[in-house]
Amino acid sequence: MEKGENMAHNSDIDDKTSWPPEKKIAADVNGLDEKHHPDRQEGSVDPESLEGETGPLETAEDIVTHVIAVDDDPSLSPWTFRMFFVGIGLSVFGGVLQEIMYFKPQVVYVSVMFLTVLAQALGTALSQLIPRKGAIGRFLNPFPWNRKEHTAAVLMASAASVSALSTEALSVQELWYGGYPSTAAGVFITLSSQLIGYGAAGMMRSVLLYPTKMLYPANLPITTVMETLHKPKAETAKRFKVFWIIFVAIFCWEWFPEYIFPILSAVSIFCLADQNNAVFTNLFGGSQGNEGMGFLNICFDWNYIAGFGSPLWMPLQTLTNSFIGYLGGIILSMGLYYSNIWRGMDFPFMSQLLYDGSSNSTNYVPYNETLIMNSDFTINTDAVDTVGVPYLTATYVNYLITTNASLTATLVHMLLWNYDDVSKAWSWITRDKIKSLLKPSTFCFWKSTGARTEAEKEAIRQDPTIDPHYRLMVDYHEVPSSWYFVVFVVSIIVGLVCLYVMKSTLPWWGFIIGTLLLIVLIIFFGAQSAITGFTVNMQPVMQMLAGYMFPGKPLANMYFTTYTYNGLSQGILLLRDLKLAQQNKLSPRATFTTQMVGCVIGALLNYVMMISIVKNQAPLLKSAEGSNVWSGAQVQQFNTLAIAWAIAPKMFSIGARYQWVTAAYLVGFLAPLPFYLMHKFVFPRQRIWSYLNTSIILWYLGELFVGLNASITSYYILGAFGQFYLRRYRPQWFVKWNYLVSAALDGGTQVMIFIATFAVFGGSGKAVPFPEWAGNHPNNLDYCKYNSN
Repeated sequence: MEKGENMAHNSDIDDKTSWPPEKKIAADVNGLDEKHHPDRQEGSVDPESLEGETGPLETAEDIVTHVIAVDDDPSLSPWTFRMFFVGIGLSVFGGVLQEIMYFKPQVVYVSVMFLTVLAQALGTALSQLIPRKGAIGRFLNPFPWNRKEHTAAVLMASAASVSALSTEALSVQELWYGGYPSTAAGVFITLSSQLIGYGAAGMMRSVLLYPTKMLYPANLPITTVMETLHKPKAETAKRFKVFWIIFVAIFCWEWFPEYIFPILSAVSIFCLADQNNAVFTNLFGGSQGNEGMGFLNICFDWNYIAGFGSPLWMPLQTLTNSFIGYLGGIILSMGLYYSNIWRGMDFPFMSQLLYDGSSNSTNYVPYNETLIMNSDFTINTDAVDTVGVPYLTATYVNYLITTNASLTATLVHMLLWNYDDVSKAWSWITRDKIKSLLKPSTFCFWKSTGARTEAEKEAIRQDPTIDPHYRLMVDYHEVPSSWYFVVFVVSIIVGLVCLYVMKSTLPWWGFIIGTLLLIVLIIFFGAQSAITGFTVNMQPVMQMLAGYMFPGKPLANMYFTTYTYNGLSQGILLLRDLKLAQQNKLSPRATFTTQMVGCVIGALLNYVMMISIVKNQAPLLKSAEGSNVWSGAQVQQFNTLAIAWAIAPKMFSIGARYQWVTAAYLVGFLAPLPFYLMHKFVFPRQRIWSYLNTSIILWYLGELFVGLNASITSYYILGAFGQFYLRRYRPQWFVKWNYLVSAALDGGTQVMIFIATFAVFGGSGKAVPFPEWAGNHPNNLDYCKYNSN
């Protein structure tokens, strides 16, 4: 490595001409003995040097100090032309692609691992191709592509590569509710709804980011890859080689289960044995959307196994609790359906649509929402009484019940078991603190530098609860919370003005309630996501609350959901990426800049692409079938749910048909209490009571209401192998290979899926299906009985 050329003054750290040797923690000391290198952080372990001495990894601190080297090179600078070129380029790519894919029949998500691989390829190419001669050469290519540039570019692109929920609401308003009242308001509502969650999350960093407990396990494979790619090749040669071998191997393999031999994605012994049994389809089927629960299927397709997170990084406690919920959910769903609860057998086993009461077991009649709409796009309650309240499938009602119960169970569980962690969010509120906040100097955010005193730095270094990686970064200028507060407040003001201009029907007080909910929920669900790797899908909960607060107003429902559910999701994504920056020692100022730039680029491009697509493809987006290029299924579903929740009082109130959806809030509130009492007062030495997490169990009781479920058995088998067997009995293998293998599998798979989407799956406008044969069976790939209804 050309170390001399890689040195650059970093304006994010205190200007110290005589930086103490103990603070200059160079990145190339990892393989050396600690006693000869006092600048290495105590407790850091180099995976390459493990020779079997590592014991089982029990805590979050064990993970972050053994899997990731606790070191830093403050001389590395992310502030280069290359970083902005790669970061902005990938932000444009990710923001445009994600919005386009939202209107496609097949949605493909731009993952952080995919962006990591692309950024490395682009950054390395620029570093090698651009001459370093002359002033321009040194500006464009000052030194070899480094880890901090790489991290900054990935964070920028990650913030941009989402589809803003506001564009869904705006699309619906244009297609079904009279058009856009204001183009400018549409732009700013997209920006504010994306940034409001960032502002709220940024103010919670001391609670949800700095402590070691806040692990964000999904980041571990990415940081492992960053470390492998940027450490001196002499130290990581074997890991580097293994990563690329697995990457290429899975890229080649995935063409078989995804395209050539798709039965490999859902091997069901039971359906192969009996291909005419509808009960077997519901229980064991899972190769097609809404087919069945996929019980005991074996899946050889990593794309499905790790579709919502690799089992190799998911903590064992989360895996165990979700598995309990998964088994219970199978029993519950089958019991509800075959007991004909809520007329379950008159509707499909799995579906998310609304159905008319005239449906029966052989003819499913969709509910016609247009019959209950007024000309001003509000609900006509008299028409609802005439037409009848719509029906839902039993499995979908079960999902709504367990999701609502999981919400309150999460709040209670976190207060009982993690009170010390979450209480930091409000324990600072004292009379003196409030007085200091009200001083005029507090609001002069532009004067805040983020510099710490030596006493403040030492307090952080000595705090045992702080992440060891963050302790290394105390000499970097921190981003003042006032910066995030400004983002939050400006987003609120802009949102209120735009919602009024957009004629959203969402009242100002409803917006304020949504903002307060966002602040409260991000504390609890952010902590849950950071600790367990699990996040509850809050969209149906927010839509239900909006249905009660704004009855008969589907547009208000959609915009309320945009600022609550979307804000919460964005906030958790910001915190996850902040942790990724922390693990890779990217300075807080660089992180703030790249995330804000990426978010703004992504939001603007989301809006521009949405306007273009809706303008040119409106007939297709409103049609039920769409085409092989464009589909309005996502927009239609969002509109349908908004209408359904707009009549929530008639469907879900106590005494109504689906009253247990509302009663579930009380069930969830009570669920954690017996386990806590057993642990606290009856069996304090038995670990089982503290190990069980009712919020996770409850949510997974309703997980199997949608989707392709054939991969779940394989998911838990692989999760148990990595997080139980390797972590407990082969900890040196776990540290060295578990997260690296997970990253390689993710990276190779996602590159293959991206290429296949445009090459053969119709993403470019023309699908090229593989010829039918025994391994590519039409309709139901797993040979379960096909139900054409």
